[in-house]
Amino acid sequence: MEDRARVVIIGAGIVGCSAAEHLTRLGWTDVVVLERGPLFEAGGSTSHAPGLVFQTNPSRAMTRLASYGVERYSELELDGKPCFYPVGGLEVAATPERWRDLKRRHGLATSWGVESYLLSPRECVEKSPLLEPGNIYGGFYVPSDGIAKAVRISEAMARLAESRGARFYGGTEVTGIEVKDGCVRAVETSRGRIETEVVLSCAGMWGPRICRMAGAFPQLLVPMQHQYAVTTPVPGLEPESEESDHVILRHQDHSMYFRQQGERYGIGSYRHRVMPVDPDDIGRSGEGMPSIMEFTPEDFRGPWEEARRMLPALRQAEIERGINGLFSFTPDGGPLLGPSTAVRGFWVAEAIWVTHAAGAARAVAEWMVEGAPQVDLGGLDVSRFDEYARSPSYVMARSSQSFREVYDIIHPMQPMEEPRPLRTSPFYPRQRELGAYFLEASGWERPQWYAANEPLVAGRDIPERDDWSGRYWSPIVGAEHQITREAGGLFDLASLKKAEVGGPGALAFLQRMTTGQMDRPVGSVTYTLMLDPKGGVRSDITVARISEDLFRLGLNGPQDVAWLRGHLPEDGSVWLRDISGGTCCVGVWGPAARELVQGLSPEDLSDGAFGFFQVRRIHVGEVPVLAMRVSYVGELGWELYASADMGLRLWDLLYEAGKPLGIIPAGRGAFEGLRLEKGYRMWGVDVTNEHDPYEAGLGFAVKPEKGDFIGRDAVLRRREEGPRRKLCCLLLDDPRVVVMGSEPVYAEGSPVGYVTSAGYGYSIGRSIAYAWLPPSLAEVGQKVEIEYFGRRHGAAVAEEPLFDPAMKRMRG
Repeated sequence: MEDRARVVIIGAGIVGCSAAEHLTRLGWTDVVVLERGPLFEAGGSTSHAPGLVFQTNPSRAMTRLASYGVERYSELELDGKPCFYPVGGLEVAATPERWRDLKRRHGLATSWGVESYLLSPRECVEKSPLLEPGNIYGGFYVPSDGIAKAVRISEAMARLAESRGARFYGGTEVTGIEVKDGCVRAVETSRGRIETEVVLSCAGMWGPRICRMAGAFPQLLVPMQHQYAVTTPVPGLEPESEESDHVILRHQDHSMYFRQQGERYGIGSYRHRVMPVDPDDIGRSGEGMPSIMEFTPEDFRGPWEEARRMLPALRQAEIERGINGLFSFTPDGGPLLGPSTAVRGFWVAEAIWVTHAAGAARAVAEWMVEGAPQVDLGGLDVSRFDEYARSPSYVMARSSQSFREVYDIIHPMQPMEEPRPLRTSPFYPRQRELGAYFLEASGWERPQWYAANEPLVAGRDIPERDDWSGRYWSPIVGAEHQITREAGGLFDLASLKKAEVGGPGALAFLQRMTTGQMDRPVGSVTYTLMLDPKGGVRSDITVARISEDLFRLGLNGPQDVAWLRGHLPEDGSVWLRDISGGTCCVGVWGPAARELVQGLSPEDLSDGAFGFFQVRRIHVGEVPVLAMRVSYVGELGWELYASADMGLRLWDLLYEAGKPLGIIPAGRGAFEGLRLEKGYRMWGVDVTNEHDPYEAGLGFAVKPEKGDFIGRDAVLRRREEGPRRKLCCLLLDDPRVVVMGSEPVYAEGSPVGYVTSAGYGYSIGRSIAYAWLPPSLAEVGQKVEIEYFGRRHGAAVAEEPLFDPAMKRMRG
């Protein structure tokens, strides 16, 4: 075995083999893959996975990973045998609620570029002949879904990687990872030591062990038992093809799936108790396949009864064999992809199912070789978890909930219920007194609206909503929105990620990390972008220069902190500190905002003394405050930052002094509508690294004349090439129709784009949606349609911003 390699991949399941194939395809050919088990039925989840590939997911990224997987698996064969069978996928509805949701899923599939159809019960039976049509309302059919042969795919990928120089070693256990000065130096194995500077852990359910060896990550996944059973031969089922004559089938109302296996049927169920397994206990006995636990028939009684009800032919069969197979679950149900900031050179690709394996492997390989993936991985980046979300109790609680909800109908605004509350701002006691309705954001309890404002709804034109868009909504949202425009609102901004960057090299560091000009006078605030090396928008942030060598940053989440930390100079000239937990913030915005804050502060807050996009330290009553004159809602005002210990006093002062002025506490629901009226983008929703600043309408934040910064050359090339698509503001023809985001957009009967953010503009009395469209359809006045639960609604491209285009209100 080699004693040196450029990259060592740990794990030769479908993810590790796919990663080796994609790395070698991109030119990194000095790759060693280590596997503790035999090649290629190595004993992990790959070895027993049923292989059902359903592509459609509420996440665009997950759907794109799955669709790429279908494309790659379809190209592969092993010794003349196919690696993928495109038998089609069918999801059926046993309840009216599920049937309505399948219409939404059809819209999602269309938005993400997956061909799909809605079928009647009889049409469903044509695809899945064992179904009882009287039990269902209809189905959602994707012709390109199918069955992936995971072990075959692993070996086929490995052969391709080997042909380019990769080496695979089975029966080789990793016993340690040598880390020196915060960098990977070597991998210790049962067969010797391999020097390397890059390790990619694809060890699946054993991933936590590998991460612990490197000191790179805490345990962020939980192996869970999942039941899969195979019947005895089903009378009358006479297979014609090698793998399956029937579509793969999901019965999500009972958390089940089905697939034909020759003359038998395979049945998978998540409708059982949560059965977690400690990664350190997996495979200790040395007997059998480590990822397969003993079948527990008592947990399968209910699902087996339901299977026989849905597929009556199964009443003439019995359960022949079953397993409790292990799969990995995470706190939010997503994979774990990307580099460690604690240990340079250590990467992970964990908690990935067969469906997404090839796509995830390609994305990580691109990230490692080219500096950025072509698919937005913001919601899959391993650095997305804050410290509280890395605690063992949180990981276990939320991963268990992810298991229970795997097939549930989840509203896009639906929060996790436990454990809560986790993070509360100093204003929380007062917010509860005011009847705040809380949703969760980054662990923070964040008010969506305040019941105390309900009397303000009377006499206002606030349209009702349908039951889907009206979930997690109240007419109070509309009143808070309008009153913010009329007088003012107090907004809790605790969930905003806040950091400080300082040191003698801070200015040069931020110049390199951002697109904007940071060399501005002390007291300046700059809205700017961080790009990836390919010119995609990695984040949008605000940077306030507090002193010559100290900057305050408003960020989008832990990924931003990780990205910045990963680029800190090694000479120690720059430090970065996450101050989110110890800092609170109130957004004070509206026509009366200056009158409110000036009445509590001895400093001159006039426009001449304290201009737009400036920052100063002031006092609000007794409270020392860092005041930034910026606005995300398009109204005059400030973000007022204070230390957490003074937060409650700050709230009380502002609340009491605001009453006579008509200023009220307002929630996130109002905030969203206000920002949409102003056309302010939300990173991760409207804009991701898949988009460049110019097509996103953010070209004003790019200052190439300042000199070099990450992504400069790439973004200038993309500017020269012209936009591939454009983010457009749409106004729906019917102001009573409010969509939620991710809906498909049609022009002349064909899908042409998808909605990002959407909501209602209570200042303008119109329903608003932002959508990505081809440049040819981006002209103001262009007519399009938005599909919402199977119905298409007319809309037109509008000039933005929709409210106060001259920006007189917030600059006043």
